Amino acid sequence: MTAITHSPSVPIAGTEPSVAVRRRTIDTVLTASGAVFAVVLLAAGVLLTWGSNFSEDYVYDELSSQNIAFPPAAALEEEGRTDLVQYADATVDTGTEAEAYASFIDGHLQQVADGQTYADLGAPERAANTAVEEATASGAPADEIARLEGEAAEITGQRNTLFKGETLRGLLLSAFAWSTVGRIAGIAGILAFVAAGAMAVLVIMGVRHHHKTVAAER
Repeated sequence: MTAITHSPSVPIAGTEPSVAVRRRTIDTVLTASGAVFAVVLLAAGVLLTWGSNFSEDYVYDELSSQNIAFPPAAALEEEGRTDLVQYADATVDTGTEAEAYASFIDGHLQQVADGQTYADLGAPERAANTAVEEATASGAPADEIARLEGEAAEITGQRNTLFKGETLRGLLLSAFAWSTVGRIAGIAGILAFVAAGAMAVLVIMGVRHHHKTVAAER
């Protein structure tokens, strides 16, 4: 009985020819990808650090130019703001201090018109001015007109105070927000540098392994 054999050059029916990928090629691709990723992480770290420094410098310059300072400790305690005593007499030039002073302003604003805001007093102010105009047009007594004018002036004064206070408070909170973003960017920059360093180490190890593989194949 004659044995049937297949020639090595003829593929067996039902099988697919395999494609061999050399280990050296895989190492080269992985090492190159790691090097690119390390460069990207390094660039991200540089940009994030720059953004963090820019944010902190911008907040400091803007706040320090306003010359805003906290009252003495005795004044803060008298107002019941013992939570702000740690900032007594301090000049507002950081995001944290800006947030604290915004809280200090908010405490005063709550006392201006029983907690009402600038927007809340819009309708009462218009109504008070309309009442003055109508009283004047109808020939109301002078004392009645004076009373209505006093009420309108009081509401207008409260609204002006609230507008200024709310505007300053909003600016301070914006400074705090930028400071927070800068701080987060700084942390992210450090992490990016650490990741870039770790990736650089892996790339170096990959290059060394690649050289050993090439030497072994020779």
